[in-house]
Amino acid sequence: MTADCSVGIIGAGGVAARHAEVLSGFGDVRIAGVADTDVDRAGALARRCGATPYPHHEELLAREELDAVYICVPPFAHGPAELAAVDAALPFFVEKPLGVDTSAAEDIAARVRERGLLTAVGHQWRYLEAVERARELLAGREVRMVLGHWLDKVPPVGWWARADRSGGQVVEQAAHVVDLARLLAGEVESVHALESETRAAGIPDADVAAATVATLRFRGGAVGTLAATCLLAWKHRAGVEVYAEGLALEVSEAGLRVHTAAEPELFEDDGTAKERVDRAFVDAVLGRGGDVRTDYAEALRTHRVTCAIAESALTGAAVRPHAG
Repeated sequence: MTADCSVGIIGAGGVAARHAEVLSGFGDVRIAGVADTDVDRAGALARRCGATPYPHHEELLAREELDAVYICVPPFAHGPAELAAVDAALPFFVEKPLGVDTSAAEDIAARVRERGLLTAVGHQWRYLEAVERARELLAGREVRMVLGHWLDKVPPVGWWARADRSGGQVVEQAAHVVDLARLLAGEVESVHALESETRAAGIPDADVAAATVATLRFRGGAVGTLAATCLLAWKHRAGVEVYAEGLALEVSEAGLRVHTAAEPELFEDDGTAKERVDRAFVDAVLGRGGDVRTDYAEALRTHRVTCAIAESALTGAAVRPHAG
């Protein structure tokens, strides 16, 4: 099949490589170029997917005729690539988080809205079969409590343990959990967080807390908690527990466990969410579908909550997620 969608990739790290592998498996996609300030890394990924390497996103956008762009850069690097895509009127898919705070993201969202530009964000948990099943079970029920957790290790990248580079664990990792809590329980009205005095281990000058806990109040009346830690040497648990009248759900990337008065039921996920999120975006670019479940504006609502938790953990005061 002749490729119909020409894609550029900005950033050549692990997440970019994952998207490149998925996109390379689509018969209607051609990866035209890969841009990264690390030219060796850009070259390596470009060779793997038959693309041209570039040292900067501006050169990629200037030299290639693209239908869309994937922006897979670290949290501290967000902003210039998105704004360049907006200026070029290019649909873009951006990996979470949207930044280390909300300042650049608010500006990008406003400009995307003005241009009416197609966007998508990498909250692939929304494509889990487990999540779809959970939403069906919760239809007509009021969620009253949500318990979220991301219990993990320090990722093997030097920037992660610096808050000014990653935004912290809640912003960079637990955003998936917060996004799922919003999807299942509604908008978050306020948060109140605490973090440990212990910092992430193993990286010089680390200032990201080793553990963070937060309480959340949802506009619909539900309450919740979030617990995050990077103290471990393995990914121990990541997901949410959702409680409604007579129903308890455990949702994770692995699947869904349903608890009622009867024996628990387990629904295993089919593991295709990371492919489905890319397929939905490509189809939307090509005008073949409208299953983008998290555009930039929607992802910003989650990002505001995670940044509010980070702010509350620093100040010790309750914070209301807000725009601007």
